[in-house]
Formats: sequence, structure tokens, C-alpha cells
Amino acid sequence: MPQDLEAIHDLAPVVNRLPGEPVPYYLASGEGRRYELGGLLWTIIARGCDTGGLFDAAYVSGGRGAEVPFHSHARQHRSFYVFDGSVQVWLGAQSRILSRGDSLHVPAGTPVAYRMLAHLTRLLTWAAPGGSLDFAESVGTPVDRHVHSDRSVSPVLPRRLAEAGEPLGIGFLDLPLPDPQDVWDSALPQGVQPYFLRLGEGDRRETGDGLNTYLTRGANTAGRYFAVDTIGARAPYFIRHFHRLHTENFVCVSGRVWLHVNGHEVLLTEGDFVHAPAGTVHTFSFDAHNTRMLGILTPDVFEPFFDLTGRPTELHVHPEGPAGLAVDPAELAAADLDLVVVGPPPRRAKALDL
Repeated sequence: MPQDLEAIHDLAPVVNRLPGEPVPYYLASGEGRRYELGGLLWTIIARGCDTGGLFDAAYVSGGRGAEVPFHSHARQHRSFYVFDGSVQVWLGAQSRILSRGDSLHVPAGTPVAYRMLAHLTRLLTWAAPGGSLDFAESVGTPVDRHVHSDRSVSPVLPRRLAEAGEPLGIGFLDLPLPDPQDVWDSALPQGVQPYFLRLGEGDRRETGDGLNTYLTRGANTAGRYFAVDTIGARAPYFIRHFHRLHTENFVCVSGRVWLHVNGHEVLLTEGDFVHAPAGTVHTFSFDAHNTRMLGILTPDVFEPFFDLTGRPTELHVHPEGPAGLAVDPAELAAADLDLVVVGPPPRRAKALDL
């Protein structure tokens, strides 16, 4: 593994495989380590060994009725984002029916359970620190397919779940499953507590041609990470830069995103993922109208960037004004944001006819 940031600068991203060390990599939708567990397909897109122990992430897909029983993680803060379909979630004593774009946050020690309600339901989940997905790897069955099974699958016995979870700090609980509450969850809490959040809600910041929405802030995760939902118009690349202290991760939710990673251009469409550890020289460009991207940044040191470059807003859709941020690049360089600018925006070189 490279031991300094300058060594990271020179690395081409690993493509369509988990690298086993914290280097830049790209996974097309459906790629990663895949395991079947209790009728669900777990597609692991980041492990602790791929991220320097900072976090891990996976897609969880299943058909109507597939479920995960009440459980809690003693060490990890976790978040879930509904990518497709619909799901009923129990978070402590609260329950909601969530659909595409809705999310929830599960602090360490908080019990959560969920049941898929649509035939094709997919969740994206991530956790910090890493290690939360060791359970799926230890109990699940490795598979080659890229979709969940459409047949009835026997659930994993509770005793087997408990035995595998105990050394990982995962406890399985027998708790009641209340009916869902019809609540429109629109605000982030001030501190570390469980919550639901509906699509388009949260702390929103407007730029000239985009809208950044915090799904979690560092105050919600004890500083371990924050997540930003960005929706915007077609726009050119931002300045080329890298970070010394934090890792940045990109998930294309819809549309097209070009990522410039250590001089290599990568196109992201729905479900694709890029991991950019500290030292990765990168920037991105939206290349389709109404593109949506999820950013997961760990730890939370870069959070003030979005407050500095955007204006608080009540908008729920992005503006279509001139491209650009609400701050001069010189101010970014002067601010203590863990942002090292290395050059002007690059020019697109690939697939110019798209």
C-alpha cells in the first residue's frame, strides 16, 4: 500500500474489483463481492481493508417479503438510502414505509429491522468505522449472480445469527414490530440520534446550478462521516484537487457523472461507485440534466465546504442559473477545508459525442 499522498496521486483507479487496500477504485453497478443471506443479495462495494478501516458499504436487494430482523451494532454508525422499490423499516419504536430517495440513520447501539415491500427493492447502506459487513461475509453464501433470488429462501436460524454476530458486536433482538406511522420526516436532529429523512428534505444549500442536501452531518455520526445528496444541471468540471485528511466516495443515483481520477476519466451511471482515498487528485462533472449524486465523506472534516459554497435555501429542486459556486476559488484555498487545489478544471477528453 502506498505510504504517502504523493504516491496516491500516480495511481490509476482499480476497475471492477475490490482492491484490498486503500487506493482509488471504480465499481460498475452490480460489481463487488456478492453474498446471499436470508433471501437477500448483499453486494459489498467497500470493506474496511479497501478504505483503511474508515467505513464499509453495500447494496442490499431483495423481493417482496425478504427481511432482516431487529439487530444492533455496538460500534458502527450506519445509514441507509432507498435506491429502488419500497421498504418498511422499524427504527427502535418507530416505523415508516420508505420509497426511492428516502433515507434513515442508525447510531451505534440502535435496533433496526426492515422488510422489502416491492418485488425489486434495493437499499444502499454504509457504516463507520469499517467492519459492519464482516457478518454478511461470514454467514452469507458467495454467489456469482447479480440479482437476488426469486424463489423462497429459508431464513437463517436465530441461533446461527446470534453466534456469528456476537464477536462482531452485533446483537439480534426480539422486539415488537409496530405499524408504520404516516409522518413526513423533514429535519435533521441536532445530535446523535436515530431518524428518518424523506427525499428532498434535510439541510439544503443552493449553488448557481445545483442543490446540496445533507442527509447526515458530523453531529449525527460523532464526526465519523457526513453524506450529501447533490442534484444539478449539466456542468463542467470543478477545479482539480485532493484532500489530505479525508476520503471521498461518489455514487451516481441518476443521470451521468464524469469523474476525473488521477488523470483518468471514468463515467458513472446509475448505481456506479468510486472510492477516492486521501491523496487522490479528482474532480467531477455532471453530464445529464437533473443528475443526482450521493457523496459519502469520512471523517467529517470537509463538511464546512458545503456551507461556505452554498446558500441556505427552501428549494426542493435545483436552480438552472449559471454554473458555479457561491464563493471565489481563492476563498476556498484560504479556508481551512482540507482542500488542496492542484490545477484548473480539466477538459473532457472521452466520449465527446455523448
